Amino acid sequence: MLDIKFLRACPDVVKAGAAKKRIPCDVDRILALDQEWRDLGVVVDGLRSEQKTASKAIGQASAEERPALLAAQQAFKAELKERETKLGELEQELRRLMLLVPNVPADAVPEGVDDGDNVELRTWGTPTAFDFEPLDHIALGELHDWLDVKRGAELAGSRNYVLKGDLSLLEGAVMRYALDLMVSRGFTPLSVPTLVRTETMVGTGYFPGGEDQAYRCDERDDLCLVGTAEVPITALHQQETLDLAELPKKFVALSSCYRREAGTYGKDTRGLYRVHQFLKVEQVVIDRADDALSLDHHLAILKNAEDLLQSLELPYRVVNVCGGDLGQPQIQKFDIETWMPGRGAYGETHSASRFHEFQARRLNLRYRDAEGKVRFCHTLNNTVAASTRMLIALVENHQQADGTVRVPAPLRPYLGGREVLGQPRR
Repeated sequence: MLDIKFLRACPDVVKAGAAKKRIPCDVDRILALDQEWRDLGVVVDGLRSEQKTASKAIGQASAEERPALLAAQQAFKAELKERETKLGELEQELRRLMLLVPNVPADAVPEGVDDGDNVELRTWGTPTAFDFEPLDHIALGELHDWLDVKRGAELAGSRNYVLKGDLSLLEGAVMRYALDLMVSRGFTPLSVPTLVRTETMVGTGYFPGGEDQAYRCDERDDLCLVGTAEVPITALHQQETLDLAELPKKFVALSSCYRREAGTYGKDTRGLYRVHQFLKVEQVVIDRADDALSLDHHLAILKNAEDLLQSLELPYRVVNVCGGDLGQPQIQKFDIETWMPGRGAYGETHSASRFHEFQARRLNLRYRDAEGKVRFCHTLNNTVAASTRMLIALVENHQQADGTVRVPAPLRPYLGGREVLGQPRR
């Protein structure tokens, strides 16, 4: 959430940011409502003051004067209650609209409508070339009996799957390697809930606006399955004021993730690219409010993911996400797209985002600075590895002519030292 003081002072900046993101936002309506709320607040404060004065007068009045004063006081209370009710309604509506205002994107965010307008910053490696006819991950999974999409759909509907044998072991290996890599870089590992309260989804910027992408439990529980561990990690210290000495906080978590994939009917329906459930290792940074420091963190968490991909010998590219492809909360986002031979293209595997105080303001996540002033924190996050898309990239890029899959060196200790998965084709 933006600071209402910023919106009052810089309405044109907020309007331009919303336009760049292609997100509707009625700034003028919010400002008018804010002014009405503030004006009424002055009236209510005045009435409350007058009520105190009238109460004292009743206490000092004679028996003959008191009945008339009490009658007047009752009418006064009714007016005050009516005004307070209206004030509460205005405040509630103002908060509802403020939750819809997008964060202002950084100047470095390129103009654009959708992911086709994202700007390539750099590439690493070259798309894998084969001297044989390669298979995609689905064919490789069927060849080795590693992947059962049919039974996955019977169990849970479309876009579900069962991993079997070596592919299941490879999933565990890459997830644990990603987790261990981040721990070695000073991140604190967490095991976090994947069911969170609605207020936590609001606090991290996923609601309102993303409800159709989330799996929600019934009203008895008011819980939602998270699409990323970013949600519980970022909200871990909500409603707290941290000491400056505690910052930065760097967390990493391996969790299950759940996404409805609403609006993607008929898109990427085969295989593991766009599924409802997967595992993900997520990195989150919480630090003091310093724009330059946040950018440094952003580049560092991006490098963590790049280092992982390079160690696994997976070609990729980094893109600067354009305004129209940027979500409501982000200041800026860098995506990593890894080469997937079966698609004949790069596919998104990582998203690194910085938010400044947007999430922290919603979560009331604060710290006390060196001067003793209480300020909102800055937050950032990035994928380290998402299981299904990493599996696509690993098996497709490292397949061999005989149908087996070469295991990159960093994953071998997690697979009992094995260098190859699968049996050669006859």
